[in-house]
Amino acid sequence: MWEVAPSFRLLMADTAHPVHRPWIEQVRPRVLAAGLDRGWLAELIGPSGYVPDFLTPAPAQSAPAPVAEWDAIKASPADRVRRDLDHLARHQGHLGPRLTGLRADPPSRLARLTQEIETYWELALAPYWARIRAVLDADIYHRARTVAEHGVERLFNDLHHSVSWHDNALTLVRRKRSMPRRSVGAGLLLIPSAFTGPGPRTQVSPPDPPQLAYPARGIGTLWETRTAATGTPALVRVLGRSRTLLLTELETPASTTELAHRTGLSPAGVSQYLTALRDAGLVSAHRAGRSVLYARTAAAETLLQASS
Repeated sequence: MWEVAPSFRLLMADTAHPVHRPWIEQVRPRVLAAGLDRGWLAELIGPSGYVPDFLTPAPAQSAPAPVAEWDAIKASPADRVRRDLDHLARHQGHLGPRLTGLRADPPSRLARLTQEIETYWELALAPYWARIRAVLDADIYHRARTVAEHGVERLFNDLHHSVSWHDNALTLVRRKRSMPRRSVGAGLLLIPSAFTGPGPRTQVSPPDPPQLAYPARGIGTLWETRTAATGTPALVRVLGRSRTLLLTELETPASTTELAHRTGLSPAGVSQYLTALRDAGLVSAHRAGRSVLYARTAAAETLLQASS
């Protein structure tokens, strides 16, 4: 969910983004066609400022499945939802009609909200998740190694220029409120994010541990075109020429019709090959309106890199 809110805000912004432009150009038409610019998320996530805390529940484990986070949102206590919406109203000046209804009846309306979040996830993030997740995992590995080799001071002082650790205290520049240990939950959750930025964001919702989301390392290379293994004899011998060609073409998610047009293969043949690749765990399918987008999985990315 720490990727849902900032990525939606980015899509709704009128300004171009130097890093995420390729993703925006692909995803924005789908999101607009689905009417999500006029839905729940559009009322909850403004162009800047506060985002209700109940949208980013503290994860119960590392890398929870999306459905686990949606379930946590649906289980949000009614008083917490109302408190967050009142805070949002003070920032925005008012609540839209959907949020007014949500404030009146959180249990039933949260289910509708999470349905829209799931739709947004399938359109905007799920087809790209293998690539995004690789960047996040690499960041976590780097931070864990930093702590092991150099300690927590190096970890925080290397996290972002606005974050520093000195004399056993963590300081965040330009944060409006202090976070004394006695008034927040135990521990601290560090959450790398591909879309949070340019600076880190914090959330304090006792009794949950405070959360600190920060821009992950390597975001600048997230959407770069990668060297694919087109025609690599070894991979062709394993997968066949057509399946290898399709994996190569899935540098960006695409539908069966798009892949048939790009490759010259028949739509029926593309469908058959994609089914085989999906059964092997190399391709994932994601519904986008009346069509289905296919994307490479992390296993496919590893296979392509190893054979190139």
